[in-house]
Amino acid sequence: MKDHIQIEFQHITSEQSDILLAQLSSIGFEGFEEEENSLKAFILTNDFNEESLNEIATFNQLEYSKTELKETNWNAVWESNFQPVIVDEFVGIRADFHEPIMGVEHEILVTPKMSFGTGHHATTYMMIQQMKGIDFKNKSVFDFGTGTGVLAILAEKLGASNILAVDNDEWSISNTAENLERNKCRNIQLQKADDAGSGNIFDIILANINKNVIVDNLEVLSKQLAPDGVLLLSGLLSTDEADILTATLEFQLFFNEKTERNNWIALKFTS
Repeated sequence: MKDHIQIEFQHITSEQSDILLAQLSSIGFEGFEEEENSLKAFILTNDFNEESLNEIATFNQLEYSKTELKETNWNAVWESNFQPVIVDEFVGIRADFHEPIMGVEHEILVTPKMSFGTGHHATTYMMIQQMKGIDFKNKSVFDFGTGTGVLAILAEKLGASNILAVDNDEWSISNTAENLERNKCRNIQLQKADDAGSGNIFDIILANINKNVIVDNLEVLSKQLAPDGVLLLSGLLSTDEADILTATLEFQLFFNEKTERNNWIALKFTS
């Protein structure tokens, strides 16, 4: 059984919460609960580095509390806090213990575990918004950093014929496999991988991770994007925009559109 550490920051602003989420993700935290004026972050006990956490807390001039959690406790806490998400009457995301969501074009069932991507966070929400305006019918799709698999699942519901979903986290792979089964997916191949190098060409690439991972993999992503293909990026703070736009110029990716929500952005490019 895997134990986890819960870190909680209280009396913080939404802007501080967004910055902390990005910084904590970079040092291995993989689950988050955002509430008004507080943020809870979760990490495997074996991956926890208190020195790195203290550097982030000191930099932001914040204090935190630490709690040790057993895996069974984690699931109970997560399920008790998981609420359905509706994105513009386009997509409804819920757990199987919720009532069906009426009045949306597509409904996605997710098992509420530690994987990132339930639609609650601004980045996933914006990725879904951007996907509404993209033609997925009979397209090949690469979901890099799939998390819960929610974007891959939506891609199939929108008509994609061939989808590769990858993540470097075993928990996410296990969680995505459960979610693919719950949503009766047939066109999604799931792989555990440390980078974006798949050796395939895709019509559409989705990458909702973070700035550093995106920049490190941008060359590979651009080479795997078909002519006239679409690259959709998020996991990015507003302050990351200039660096991403500069980086994409080197690989002949053309900026099309930006969505912004709570100091986070999603950027759409074409090849």
